[in-house]
Amino acid sequence: MTSVRGEASRILRLQSSLGQRELAILCSLNRLRLLTTNHVVRLHFTDLSPKTQDRRARAVLRRMVDLSVIARLPREVGGIRAGSTTTRHVLTGLGQAVVDLCTGRQRRRRTTWQTTPYFQEHILTASELYVRVREEVRVRQLELVRFEGEPECWRPFTGPAGQLITLKPDAFVEVGNAEYELVTFVEVDLGTESLPTVQRKCQVYLDYWHNGHEQQSRGVFPRVLWLVPDQHRAENLRKAIHRLGKEADRLFEVGTHDDGPLLLTTLPGSQIGAAA
Repeated sequence: MTSVRGEASRILRLQSSLGQRELAILCSLNRLRLLTTNHVVRLHFTDLSPKTQDRRARAVLRRMVDLSVIARLPREVGGIRAGSTTTRHVLTGLGQAVVDLCTGRQRRRRTTWQTTPYFQEHILTASELYVRVREEVRVRQLELVRFEGEPECWRPFTGPAGQLITLKPDAFVEVGNAEYELVTFVEVDLGTESLPTVQRKCQVYLDYWHNGHEQQSRGVFPRVLWLVPDQHRAENLRKAIHRLGKEADRLFEVGTHDDGPLLLTTLPGSQIGAAA
């Protein structure tokens, strides 16, 4: 019992020693799991002059590493990314404890992890999307109501045969202003999944749409936006989705990674309601 109290006291002291900017960085890592130094600069240091942003961000991140609330992932020799702005940062178990203390939520403690380069690239692509959406809503004077990464955005539901299924989007995004709110499930595609795999994932979305739970809780079913690397991949996905039928054509939209922020902040012609 004493050790538990001692750890709680340590976490409380650590939280008190962190500034608001540092706490905000922890919350961003908690949401997105993996951020480069460049992401941190664009999210949390835009109030500084361009000449001092990078230097100040690196100093703050070094301090957070020294405090063991975040960790740097080792760089790959010969990788395509280089330089301090692409250094990758993750939340440690201690950093998670500080976030939990701030939010009042208790979750399973994280440990610093190593993953495959592909998995890291997938997470970083989603992180880049979040940063660019934040930048887009700032320019267009919109509100980013919600951006949930994995696993916060996952949706467990009962499938058509009574089986328990979990829909696993890469993100859930809600953008609004005084006149509308736009809600979207996002699938970040790196062009490596086979088209049959994409179709199976689309079928899970269709089953969840037919389940009706999302419509009951939100009043509307989010559109599903597949973001892909290039137009060739986009055309192949559109053809694969079209083969699933008219409902799939209504539910899914395909765009490129570059177009993602604009697509996520522009009101479409209509929202999708209950399944027919």
